[in-house]
Amino acid sequence: MRVLVTGGAGYIGSHTVKLLIEAGHQVTVLDSLEKGHRRALHPMAEFQQGDLGDQPLLDHILGTTSFDAVLHFAAYIEAGESMQRPERFLANNTARAYLLLEAMLAHNVKRFIFSSTAAVFGDPEYTPIDELHPQKPTSTYGYAKLQVEQGLGWLHRLRGLGVCCLRYFNASGCSPELGEDHCPETHLIPLILQVAAGERDHLSVYGTDYPTPDGTCVRDYIHVLDLARAHVLALEVLEPGQWRAYNLGNGQGYSVREVIEAARRVTGRAVQVQEAPRRPGDPAFLVASSRKIREELGWVPAYPGLETIVQSAWDWKRRFPQGYATVGVSPRW
Repeated sequence: MRVLVTGGAGYIGSHTVKLLIEAGHQVTVLDSLEKGHRRALHPMAEFQQGDLGDQPLLDHILGTTSFDAVLHFAAYIEAGESMQRPERFLANNTARAYLLLEAMLAHNVKRFIFSSTAAVFGDPEYTPIDELHPQKPTSTYGYAKLQVEQGLGWLHRLRGLGVCCLRYFNASGCSPELGEDHCPETHLIPLILQVAAGERDHLSVYGTDYPTPDGTCVRDYIHVLDLARAHVLALEVLEPGQWRAYNLGNGQGYSVREVIEAARRVTGRAVQVQEAPRRPGDPAFLVASSRKIREELGWVPAYPGLETIVQSAWDWKRRFPQGYATVGVSPRW
């Protein structure tokens, strides 16, 4: 297929582009490079630098190439920041998604795969969280994503748009070529590895009084390559007029303290910790049921182990100690 990938220079987007190209699909990446990295771009992907708020650019891209589908990753991702600057997240993650969808439908592109999040569920009423779980987000980030999901429901019903919403739990790990390099970094595993590498004095643990076995938040960590493969599977089955939604996780939760211990074992290094107050919008426990996508698409995580995930991230960090800014080392495609 011929596909447009928004945010294809970002962490999950770049890994998905890699697997799409390896599967034989033709890929165009649209990325502003505000958060993405030029060095993460696959050399076989066409690249357009630009913003989803640029309607003439969207019309040009979608009007000059006949795309079969759009995979939409471009978004701000930090739940904590979304509680401090909610208007920014609503404008970028919701309003710009609708501009993209408007342009798609104007050019008769009828397949849309949406990078969604477990944050649409909020505090779990039961676990593991399946696709029928009530959606009551506790952060503006989750609410902004839920608004897009709800809008997609209307476009599916009224315009025949084929939709697949993929709700990630905690994306983590790296491939040999591509890694996780956010600025600022707020994700747990890369932050721990920065401490292990001597780049930070300590790791802040936000909240130690949650109703979990050791008082710290429990999350379901899913390898980024397993997430990327789910997008390829979804693309290859999605048809115009269909509605699909899947939760993506390993079905196993690990606390912050357990992830720290795994990183200590993998790196063989000390990780200093400081306890800090809870962050607004952080649920205590988020673990996925991925039964539906396993049964319908045959998706099974290839890298489910926590230490395997941490090891892949540590390997990439040792190869790219300054992330994509590392001088003299490039991804080997």
